[in-house]
Amino acid sequence: MSLTVVNGLPVHVLIVHFVVVLVPLSALAVVVCAIWPSAARRMGIVLPVLALVTLASVPLATEAGEWLEEHVDSNALVRRHAELGDGLLPWAAGLFVLATAIWWTTRKSAAAQAAPAGRTRSATSRSALVVRVAAVVLSVGVAAGAVVDVYRIGDSGAKAAWQDGFSKTATGEGGAR
Repeated sequence: MSLTVVNGLPVHVLIVHFVVVLVPLSALAVVVCAIWPSAARRMGIVLPVLALVTLASVPLATEAGEWLEEHVDSNALVRRHAELGDGLLPWAAGLFVLATAIWWTTRKSAAAQAAPAGRTRSATSRSALVVRVAAVVLSVGVAAGAVVDVYRIGDSGAKAAWQDGFSKTATGEGGAR
């Protein structure tokens, strides 16, 4: 076992499964927590930690993919997949920044509600509403971008791996018994 191969398989094909699960999961969590502060309070620190693990998994998959790219025959599909894969890190970073901001503002807001009122409630409510609307809009945009990017990368990777790698008709071997 090495950092490039596990049980005879390139580690990239294993790590990408973390990315494929964690990016949409983080995206969903960020959007839900931006829309419903009570969900953000319930998730607590788990929200930014989930997004951090997601963020860390992206460069691991990319590095493993770069190693794999050097060890397979290069073609247009492989190059396209590598190109697309390089674009996911900013989306994952955006999810992490938003998750951290939502967690922080929800935490701060809960502490402010527990403390005695110093400012007028209407000014505080208006600014909180503006922040929440901005968080929701940004969260939906970044989440959608991240999920679409993961789909595009995965689709191109599947095409690169399986193009002409199987028969469209049954060969008769290993079929129904």
